[in-house]
Amino acid sequence: MLLDDQRQLHEDLERLEDAAAERLLEDPPHIRDRLARDHDIARCLEQIESQSSRLLKIYQDVDGQKEEEVRSITHGDATESFMKEIASIKEFHARYPNEPVENLEKAYKKRSPEDHMQSIAAIDAMFTGEEGFGRYFDLTTLHEQYLNLPVHAHARRLTYLQYLDLFDVFTPPQCNIRRDQKKSEAYFHYLKALQEYLESFMRRTKPLENLDKLFANFDKEFVEQWELDAVPGWTKDVTVSAPVNGDAPAGGIWCSACKKSFTKETVYESHLTGKKHKKAVQESQNGAQNDVQQTNGASTDIQRFKERAVAEREFRIRKLAGAMQTERADTKANVERKQGMTERERQQELEQLYSETPNTGEKGPDDESEAEDKIDNPLKLPLAWDGKPIPFWLWKLHGLGQEFPCEICGNFVYMGRRAFDKHFNESRHIHGLKCLGITQALLFREITSIQEAEVLWRKMQKDKKKEMTLAENVVEMEDNEGNVMPEKVYHDLAAAGML
Repeated sequence: MLLDDQRQLHEDLERLEDAAAERLLEDPPHIRDRLARDHDIARCLEQIESQSSRLLKIYQDVDGQKEEEVRSITHGDATESFMKEIASIKEFHARYPNEPVENLEKAYKKRSPEDHMQSIAAIDAMFTGEEGFGRYFDLTTLHEQYLNLPVHAHARRLTYLQYLDLFDVFTPPQCNIRRDQKKSEAYFHYLKALQEYLESFMRRTKPLENLDKLFANFDKEFVEQWELDAVPGWTKDVTVSAPVNGDAPAGGIWCSACKKSFTKETVYESHLTGKKHKKAVQESQNGAQNDVQQTNGASTDIQRFKERAVAEREFRIRKLAGAMQTERADTKANVERKQGMTERERQQELEQLYSETPNTGEKGPDDESEAEDKIDNPLKLPLAWDGKPIPFWLWKLHGLGQEFPCEICGNFVYMGRRAFDKHFNESRHIHGLKCLGITQALLFREITSIQEAEVLWRKMQKDKKKEMTLAENVVEMEDNEGNVMPEKVYHDLAAAGML
């Protein structure tokens, strides 16, 4: 019945609102618990939106089913309608006898410790150790991708701290990438990866904000500026200015053809008469003529379309970085602080970050004795030499959550890449290869399938027999001086008249 569905949706919405309000009253001290709370509230809001849309469709009653149902109840035989619904309910439970009944009162009740630990585990898996539960950026991979761009083959390499200052700067003088170089495929993929990371970081750290609306405003603002030809660095009449890469002094004389800066006017004038300068001017003029020819006809639209795609991502990155200035400044301070720490101090800090409860002060003797008597291991982590679970960051570092099965070892599953790489030299794997008749275990590294191992071994045996056959069939010839050589070499030398 639509009326019963309507009543159930209203009850579900009330339960969801109470659950969200109950979560909002919580004020945990640790950032990990606050993120878990915010993501739980965000899930409640998503369910409220979904259930509200279903309820709205019932109230709109586009197909008239609700009106017909109300008419049959009010003007028809009430007993007949009641018995009809009873028959419908019995028929449903006859088809689904084991269908569980959802208890809305318990579905959104206060979280149990198990539910809380599941939320904490989800937050732990959501962030890397460098991100510190959303307090800092982790742009190390993107920094390497930026340095590996083809346009930076001979340019000055930025340090990670410098990159944190300039990753959203795409115009001269701070950016030394020319406009024509930005149309490359590698640069476009780099921008896409950087944009996706910043958007993902914002969604993970700010689950309660309406980010879809914010991103839509970014798109709208970009379209307006693009139509007005006001996007920085992408105007139609833009001129390439001198890039400042740390080598050219400020206030010098710039030669646009040779891309050099001169401090003295006399040196610059003598440079204008040189062969290198004249050759550079000629090449720049030829390049300008080629650019003019390429912009004719349909190529103009294609080039402009590529420019728009790159400009849109640069614009979005600038906006995202501007909206997270606090995280950016904290990231710089954290990187500078870690540069003065030893490796052991970094590991201790990371272990404390991923510990089950934050270190809020000194523990009493009773707390310490209880912690020693009872070891909580809700994530089922492997135990260390002292009988306690290993730190979660170490579990993630070694990838112990990844499974690597090996068919040669009898479908044994190795946990983590390190154990998987190590097992190729162990007796279990070597014995499995010997059972297949394979004696050269070192040549079968990274092969875990029996079929692949057998195919490779047969090919190796076939190639070995072929080499032996060729070696046996070699005919040796001897010249007049007693020099022994293969038959083919002998005939070649005889044809050349060198015997």
